[in-house]
Amino acid sequence: MEKQLVFGHKSPDTDAIVAAIGLSYLENQLGRNTEAVALGDPTAETRFVLDYFGETMPRVITKAASEVSTVMLVDHNERQQSIADIEQLKISVVVDHHCLANFTTDRPLYYRAEPVGCTSTILWELFNELNIAIPVKLAGLLLSAIISDTLLLKSPTTTLFDRRALANLATIAQVDPAFYGPKMLRSGTQVDTKSVQQLLGADAKDFIMVDHAVKIANVNVVAEADIFKRQAVFEQAMQREADTGYDLVILMVTNILLGQVELLVIGNQIKIVETAFNKKLRQNRMQLPNVVSRKKQIVPALMAAFKR
Repeated sequence: MEKQLVFGHKSPDTDAIVAAIGLSYLENQLGRNTEAVALGDPTAETRFVLDYFGETMPRVITKAASEVSTVMLVDHNERQQSIADIEQLKISVVVDHHCLANFTTDRPLYYRAEPVGCTSTILWELFNELNIAIPVKLAGLLLSAIISDTLLLKSPTTTLFDRRALANLATIAQVDPAFYGPKMLRSGTQVDTKSVQQLLGADAKDFIMVDHAVKIANVNVVAEADIFKRQAVFEQAMQREADTGYDLVILMVTNILLGQVELLVIGNQIKIVETAFNKKLRQNRMQLPNVVSRKKQIVPALMAAFKR
């Protein structure tokens, strides 16, 4: 049987890596031959999760066509967020929780997308629908991805399905989310030991918004000052990114304790950000209370502003 690779987006977060592991396990239980891989190194949070549950990090690849002809995508569908040689590959499965953009295929495929807080929630649903038991270790991984994407169910992306999945997975994994969740989230907020380039690349996604190229990176913190004490260095690095062809480069500094974001913005379309959120940038910064979601709160507002 032909082997297929399963992977999430570039600059993978916890859900991108865990969902790949989960879908690969599910597909193999159904008799297929798959391997979970990653399109980048794990974040500190993801390393914490993998170590906590004793899971090996999937191998990291940049191209796939030299070893397989068909792949499965999780936690993304936009081709600029996917593997470099995606145009040379057939896509057989997509499991995602993002909007559909820049995605076409020349043959039928299985496509499962739901407006839930986490791709791993959809994986939990698939296991239940197919009556396949979730192993204890995998339950812990899926639970961790849901905590990560929903900020322990505090994000506006959180749905009833995420809550049900988290509760059930916690029972299987024998993990108390109220104790484990904050500890896990804090593991990804240690920023002083990382370079600016590492922080900008750890959780970044590219978007095409009405023919404009936009990069949006995210860093979770417990204090915004941990990032902004190096603001000038961040701005220089972001400007270098912009010079490669981006109209906007945005860094979301997400305070996981306060549930808010402060944006740092560079590019030739910064006025769009002011239009999107009806606020003025001050020293290239903008604080957005009660905003934590790139997918549901940042990207839709920017898309709407570009279309005006």
